[in-house]
Amino acid sequence: MTAEDANRNETKKAPLPPGMVLGPDGKPCKICTAFRNWKPQTSSNIESDGNNKSRANGSRGQGSVTTMMAALAGGTTTTAATNAGSSAKVQASTRPDEPPPGCPPDVEQLGRATWTFLHTTAAYYPDKPTPKQRANMLSLLHALPILYPCTWCAQDFGEDMGKHSPDVSSRTALSRWLCERHNEVNKKLGKETFDCNKVDERWKDGPADGSCD
Repeated sequence: MTAEDANRNETKKAPLPPGMVLGPDGKPCKICTAFRNWKPQTSSNIESDGNNKSRANGSRGQGSVTTMMAALAGGTTTTAATNAGSSAKVQASTRPDEPPPGCPPDVEQLGRATWTFLHTTAAYYPDKPTPKQRANMLSLLHALPILYPCTWCAQDFGEDMGKHSPDVSSRTALSRWLCERHNEVNKKLGKETFDCNKVDERWKDGPADGSCD
């Protein structure tokens, strides 16, 4: 057994702090975990219960699903993580919710940035796209489940996209499709959904009162 195998086995044996997510390799995944929940595995900072043990097998435990969903929704996990934790005891932390300036993004920052990029790209997509523009947009969307850094986020988006094929026929159609995908995540989190009739106001034109001009 190599040292790496030994470390992996040790990680699997040790319960994870609430909110920390394992990657496909069975190790804690930094880009899959909110900054507030990222705590290196030491005997002094691991607080466990029976539910935590199920997370240590590298599968998508309830904690990982909650954090992954929050990433896609571009929101925070405080309420969702508390509800999903059941008997898990959420550790008090003096750490900020987001990484300090100059640090790599956490799962929530990445999620917000990704949704901002996708919604804004759709807002400026042509009303009558050429076949090449449609193909390029489809390539972009289909690349996300393959290349997105957070593996569980990518997998969930890919599964949803498999059920609801992207509509790249026009700017309006694409904007609504992305809005509906985002709302699917909001529903899973118990968050309010966004009125998809207002996507242009939110991502392109700004409110009628001119407050964003």
